[in-house]
Amino acid sequence: MESNGAVGKVNVSQATYDFLKNDSDFTFESRGKIEVKGKGEMEMYFVRKK
Repeated sequence: MESNGAVGKVNVSQATYDFLKNDSDFTFESRGKIEVKGKGEMEMYFVRKK
């Protein structure tokens, strides 16, 4: 997943998003489905602390 990141941004999977999505300390930006080596296509998000 590291190879799908961007400078200065934290990339997280759907599972991490589902765990944190109701935490008001974070905001999320959907990236859509990204091809992840050894895993196939996965829904990914950028996460930021508010």
